Amino acid sequence: MYLRADLEPQAHTVPASPAAPELKAALWDMDGTLVDTEPYWIAAEIELVTSHGGHWDEQLATSMVGNALETSAEIFQGMGVRLSVREIVDQLSNSVIASVRRKLPWRPGARELLAELDGRGVRCALVTMSERPLAQEIVNALDAPYFEFMVTGDQVARGKPHPEPYLTAIDLLREADPTLTAAHCVALEDSIPGVASAMAANVATIAIPHVVQLPADARRTMWGTLAGRTYDDVAAVLAARGGPAGGSL
Repeated sequence: MYLRADLEPQAHTVPASPAAPELKAALWDMDGTLVDTEPYWIAAEIELVTSHGGHWDEQLATSMVGNALETSAEIFQGMGVRLSVREIVDQLSNSVIASVRRKLPWRPGARELLAELDGRGVRCALVTMSERPLAQEIVNALDAPYFEFMVTGDQVARGKPHPEPYLTAIDLLREADPTLTAAHCVALEDSIPGVASAMAANVATIAIPHVVQLPADARRTMWGTLAGRTYDDVAAVLAARGGPAGGSL
């Protein structure tokens, strides 16, 4: 007995779930994420403004964490600081560099996670609004050259929260790997402007709030600390992006 072709049983296949993008790169913020330098910045700001007869305190300083330095400098001019933007940036940066040279406080788990990601072949880049001299101090203090390159505040025209810093990092990564896209990257950030910058660049973002509390946002992952976090945790953030938006892992 023969069946006509159109009566033969048809195989039913279940569509395969799209594979999660490969974790190719980790884009690291510096101040407040890799190193606990925010108190140094706050102290430098208070000293600057009060030395010019203005009022500045920790609460006001906290509201500007993560901003581009030029943006902060313009605010200080409005507070009565009679210096150019360049002079303000230099004075603040030099103060923080001096503090870092006395004592460099690392954020919990940051160096350990950085070393593991590098050891697993994840390309790491530093994306910070601090300028190159300070960033270089931090990079030089690491145990190994984990960062492939730095994108610093003096390298971009528009700082965080604009996406330019992260888009610049992705462009630099693509020079060695044209297949790399934002979908292969994870950003680690602690501030509102930093998180906004990474998300605007369409990079999966892990927020690790420190000095400033971050508002709830289902589009990014929130961790309380980097302590104990591993490559698998970071890769899971990228994988989860293909599922329900947001949530904390």
